[in-house]
Amino acid sequence: MLYYNLAPIFKARGIDNPQAFLVKAGISNHSAQNIIYGQARTFRLDHIEVLCRVLICEPSDLLGYRENPNHKIPEDHPLNNLKQTESSKSINDTITTMPYKQLKELAKQINQTQEEKK
Repeated sequence: MLYYNLAPIFKARGIDNPQAFLVKAGISNHSAQNIIYGQARTFRLDHIEVLCRVLICEPSDLLGYRENPNHKIPEDHPLNNLKQTESSKSINDTITTMPYKQLKELAKQINQTQEEKK
């Protein structure tokens, strides 16, 4: 089953109030609530576009996949790439506890990546 998997993105972006964030981005209050609580029955392309734009991600980042026990798929099926592995540690916690040398190297890599995109 495909589902919106936005909690890790909100956490990584430091978004404490996802519903207000989505409403401010132009998604109706009702739709935002359905998206956040996994009750969305359809994937509207305009919503996916808004989510990708404001969360600075791509569509595959928004989705997760849980296998239905009644509909097994092979291990090499592409949907398995959407299975989410949750990290209990936030990015901020990771950075805060990272040794200074690693933090400097990470900053260097980020800067190089940003320069390459220009």
